[in-house]
Amino acid sequence: MQASLDETAPVEGADIGSAGQNALYNRLAGEYAAPLARLARAHEADRALQQDLLQEIHLALWRSLPAFNNRCSLRTWVYRVAHNAASTYVLRARRRRSSQLVALDDIEIADEPVDVAAEIDETRALSRVSQLIQRLKPVDREVIILHLEGLSREEIGEIAGLSLSNVAIKIHRIKQLLARTLGREEKS
Repeated sequence: MQASLDETAPVEGADIGSAGQNALYNRLAGEYAAPLARLARAHEADRALQQDLLQEIHLALWRSLPAFNNRCSLRTWVYRVAHNAASTYVLRARRRRSSQLVALDDIEIADEPVDVAAEIDETRALSRVSQLIQRLKPVDREVIILHLEGLSREEIGEIAGLSLSNVAIKIHRIKQLLARTLGREEKS
């Protein structure tokens, strides 16, 4: 098991040599492999395209390391780079495909017959949540993904370029939508 990165230790920015850049990338890629894979899955439903997106995220991360200047933690840097790469990917994919991304207010939940067995099955519930998240606009999708990854509202705001109150409102509204979709009332 790899040791967790010491996020308070300074990392040289533009002075990172090729060997240092590769070493730092390898440390970050190991530490954040699972969250970056989840982020790719959340942005892209197709498994083959998930791998393409994940490769783009890793390439963007490697390329970004010489510009890292210790103004934020390595964790925030990794998520910010991944957010930017995924957002760019989604925008390009939207231009290529005529996918229908909708605003949070425009999502209509179809009345489906209640299948008790399906509601109990956690795999189906997670699949439904994932499908709904993929239908959200990129910024809403990113906010909920980062929230589910355990980042604080402050970190999410810094990564997504949103105010703290905007992040809080988006998280609350998306949680309500998810709870309604799953047929459960959210308890505050």
